[in-house]
Amino acid sequence: RPTQAVWVPAIHLHMTAATMQVSQKDFQKAQEQLKLLKKDPGNEVKLKLYALFKQATEGPCNAPKPGMLDFVKKAKWDAWNSLGNLSQDDARQKYADLVSSLVSAESARQKKEASPEEGRHDGYETLIVTTKNNITKIMFNRPDRKNAINHQMYREIIKALEEAGKNDSTIAVITGNGDYYSSGNDLNNFANVQPGEMEKMAKDGAVLLKDFVGHFIDFPKPLIAVVNGPAIGICVTVLGLCDLVYASDRATFHTPFSQLGQSPEGCSSYLFPKIMGSAKASEMLLFNKKLTAAEACAQGLVTEVFPDSSFQKEVWARLEDFASLPKNSLAVSKQLLRSLEKEKLHAVNSRECEVLTERWLSDECVNAIVSFFQKKSKL
Repeated sequence: RPTQAVWVPAIHLHMTAATMQVSQKDFQKAQEQLKLLKKDPGNEVKLKLYALFKQATEGPCNAPKPGMLDFVKKAKWDAWNSLGNLSQDDARQKYADLVSSLVSAESARQKKEASPEEGRHDGYETLIVTTKNNITKIMFNRPDRKNAINHQMYREIIKALEEAGKNDSTIAVITGNGDYYSSGNDLNNFANVQPGEMEKMAKDGAVLLKDFVGHFIDFPKPLIAVVNGPAIGICVTVLGLCDLVYASDRATFHTPFSQLGQSPEGCSSYLFPKIMGSAKASEMLLFNKKLTAAEACAQGLVTEVFPDSSFQKEVWARLEDFASLPKNSLAVSKQLLRSLEKEKLHAVNSRECEVLTERWLSDECVNAIVSFFQKKSKL
């Protein structure tokens, strides 16, 4: 975003060599600190760091604009160019401040991880998985990315569902850490793909997606979604495969598939018309309508809506009551309810993934995703 310059003559007229040296020293120290970070800060932050580094060392963007399909170079160029005429001193300071915030956040996270949560499962980086009071909780844990689902997170959710299906818990719960439930598929999954790798990316992505949705279809126990904030894309479509969906009144539900040149998944092409009627399903799946929590509840996608101020307390008290019910009775009853349609759901999942493979390889989809990144870079 453009910032309003403030003219303070005393500062600019009395900038000393010592001040310049301190700024350069901080800048070099920040570069060393950055190398010590253990956790990947995410593509958005890395683009900011890249842009500030180039601005600090070379000044305003002086490189030729890359081609539209060269996603990586285009994103870097856009990030650098967006800094405009920011001075090299200010760029050094902003770079140092950003690195400092990353170091502080990682230090706080490491302290928290040093005292692991009771019942926490090992082996997850993008999730927090715990089992307590007969409840396995699977929490999306990329709050800095609005819990967007990258390839690693897809695989970890599959693993968590497999473990939860076999362990001694009575029910499983899916929720999000932070302000968002999940912003859906991480479009950076597409950003680093070279033109010659598109077909492999599409086929591999379809295999992963089919497996992911298949685990929701086959999950043997009651599966409950606790939607703590906005939900977008794949994390909305698989709600139809959950047994209950509880939502905060600040949650929203959005499936902008046609906006991105894509098509529905998660068995939503079959389940959403059954749940809410064909006209309301078309509003969501074809015309990108975003539903409030109250609207989603009225249309049958959400079971119940709670005030955000009491959401966690009310929902978890109810879930603990559910978890005290006879485990085997719940599992058998769940499987009876699902058994009549399981074969149909797997067939729908397969067909949706076939269509998505075609969409991902289409010029229309590629252009829509390029347009999305262009708009994002201007924000």
